[in-house]
Amino acid sequence: MRKRAKGGGSLVYVRYLDHALYRNVAPSDPRPVIRETVGWLVNEDDEVIWIVWDRNVVPDKYERNDPYSSLVIVKRCILEMRRIS
Repeated sequence: MRKRAKGGGSLVYVRYLDHALYRNVAPSDPRPVIRETVGWLVNEDDEVIWIVWDRNVVPDKYERNDPYSSLVIVKRCILEMRRIS
């Protein structure tokens, strides 16, 4: 995966197909769910992108690492992706 600065990537909007998990239910029309997210594009390679969508503004001195919430999306599932200025 090609690395970019953690949390310092471009702000992007992504619309993508998300895999659906059906547990103990028979779906009538099993299809991927269309979802969208906004976040910082921090890593990317030929197959996936990595988006951080929630992070600390200032590192917390009591935490051992800088916590963040992120999402890895398979590029073949991306319907739309654009940079936000």
